[in-house]
Amino acid sequence: MSADRGLRPAFVALGGGHGLSGTLSALRRVTDRLTAVVTVADDGGSSGRLREELGVLPPGDLRMALSALCDDSDWGRTWRDVLQHRFTSAGDLDRHAVGNLLIVALWELLGDTVDGLDWVGRLLGARGRVLPMAAVPLAIEADVRRADGHVDLVRGQSHVAVARDPIAEVRLVPEAPPALPEAVAAVDEADWVVLGPGSWYTSVIPHLLVPDLAAALHRTAARRIVVLNLTADAETPGMGPCEHLDALRQHAPALRVDAVIADPGSVDDVDELAERTHAAGGRLLLRQVRRGDGTPRHDPLRLAAAISDVVEGFLGDVGPDPRNRTNGTPGGRGMAG
Repeated sequence: MSADRGLRPAFVALGGGHGLSGTLSALRRVTDRLTAVVTVADDGGSSGRLREELGVLPPGDLRMALSALCDDSDWGRTWRDVLQHRFTSAGDLDRHAVGNLLIVALWELLGDTVDGLDWVGRLLGARGRVLPMAAVPLAIEADVRRADGHVDLVRGQSHVAVARDPIAEVRLVPEAPPALPEAVAAVDEADWVVLGPGSWYTSVIPHLLVPDLAAALHRTAARRIVVLNLTADAETPGMGPCEHLDALRQHAPALRVDAVIADPGSVDDVDELAERTHAAGGRLLLRQVRRGDGTPRHDPLRLAAAISDVVEGFLGDVGPDPRNRTNGTPGGRGMAG
């Protein structure tokens, strides 16, 4: 954990895709000491094509994380839009993201994954650092339980993400991939680690399946925050907040969770979720973190306020019970212990 308490807290956010981008958009309002550790199992779209053709890490989720951290200026926003731009053509460039091509070009020129991402970060004026969770491209496979009770083996992130039947377990291929040393160091040195929201089995849980990274998550002096999804998706059909927390603990039973953030509109049984959170070693914080337009996405300002509440709650270690649904505003204080 960071030794200099005069500094703003050091955060590490783990995940991928839109979920991680939302977390980073919130955390950049909380701290200027921020590292994103990103899944590298994407096998679809532009990333999948580059991965297959060039044998590189899939760059798409890394690109999205970098874009979420861009400087809030015309320069930063313009380069963010360039990175996110996709070509439309009848040829090989169709649907390729410019940022994916730029990242891979820097990897080839510099011969170093981290240096290449840092160069893109400097171009964007990024308010933080982006790292892959593993040093090699990964594949995801899952045991999926069909309605007739039969268990199918589904291979590939793009297929697992649309399973639409309950997932019993996920695994990585190779089974024990090497973690990126810089990612492990970031977790070791963090004050806070945030997991979620996002695709639970293909973006969040995979971090717990990389042995060296998982070991760092268990031993770090950082406190661990889990941000629960607002709704179920194609890979988590019928799963509520309690089941999401159960799945996390299934894949990492010894991992201590210090705080769980959930939107009260997504929780049917508050007491049950509070009990599951307590069983994992943590406290439940209910806050309205959903966007006001009704879309099932986290609002960066509201999520930033909720994360700040967690930090302040642990610093003060006191506060009222937040499980009252009428007190689900971002400005409320207190956590259930």
